Amino acid sequence: MSQAPRNDLARITLAVLFIGGLILGAFWVLRPFVAATIWATMIVVSTWPMLLWFQHRLWRSRGLAVTVMTLLLLLLFVAPLSLAIGTIVSHADDIIVEATALSGRDLPPAPPWVENLPLVGAKVKQFWDQAVESGARGLVGRLAPYADDIVKWFVAQAGSVGFVFVQFLLTVVIAALMYAGGEATSAVLRRFAVRLAGPQGDDVVTLGGQAIRGVALGVGVTAVVQAGMGGVGLAIAGVPFTGLFTAVMLLLCIAQLGPALVLFPAVAWMFWKGDTAWAVFLLVWSLIVVTMDNFLRPWLIQKGADLPLLLIFAGVIGGLLAFGLVGIFVGPVVLAVAYRLLGNWIDSGPAAPAARAPR
Repeated sequence: MSQAPRNDLARITLAVLFIGGLILGAFWVLRPFVAATIWATMIVVSTWPMLLWFQHRLWRSRGLAVTVMTLLLLLLFVAPLSLAIGTIVSHADDIIVEATALSGRDLPPAPPWVENLPLVGAKVKQFWDQAVESGARGLVGRLAPYADDIVKWFVAQAGSVGFVFVQFLLTVVIAALMYAGGEATSAVLRRFAVRLAGPQGDDVVTLGGQAIRGVALGVGVTAVVQAGMGGVGLAIAGVPFTGLFTAVMLLLCIAQLGPALVLFPAVAWMFWKGDTAWAVFLLVWSLIVVTMDNFLRPWLIQKGADLPLLLIFAGVIGGLLAFGLVGIFVGPVVLAVAYRLLGNWIDSGPAAPAARAPR
């Protein structure tokens, strides 16, 4: 009888390199669709219960339910973001006119209460007095070195608007395909996870879905609520271009930058105009809107995912810094899966010996 062939290190190495090259090649071919596929996956996982709800009420027809969900995505996902970007672009000339008009106005003296602000009152009063002495044109001159970089950034973003819109449409198309064959895709993913990690793999897939739903609920709903309340406050205070600023706040909240970048400059502008009463109202309203995400987002996230809040928060912020906007969803999923695998590995080991009582 011939002996069984021993392990051939060269053959194993070449096989691993071939498989790795094949995976990299497939990824390179599909690279233009990766971002849209990730977004579509997040959307489908987050809204899958809604699809089943429509299917149950539309004569149990998956085709009708998929059609309704696709139309809703176009109305709730593509349309608002497209309108927000279009609103910003359409008001570009008005923004330039207002900025030019501001350069010709005289700055009012600082209100008495500014100097009494804790910690920063004296510095704010000194900066305000220097701005009054130099006038608005001098203030514009101080900001001029930074204007070029800001303009270049906005031009770069405006040039990619068409590409972003195409990505939005591609995301909706991929999401519709996933809605149509969601069960089959889920079964394949679960089988792959079980094959890779055993029975724990199925739990990991379920945990990933919960993390996606929790983050989508927390980030999306919080952004809409903050932007809506911020827009209401601006409208009540009589700030012009309320629709434009609301659209900007929506984009900032989705990007986890918050509405403060719009609301607080609006408060300063109200004080500058001399509308002290409305400025104080807008300041109080802005503080409520800016701080509400500290309790609203964690509450919504924990309703969707039974995970430590610190873990989800670190995943949202770290994912945003590492992968951009899509990292808001990718980061928590990666941390949640790593957290559960580590916990299962620790629990499967021998129990730790009981601690001895101190003598």
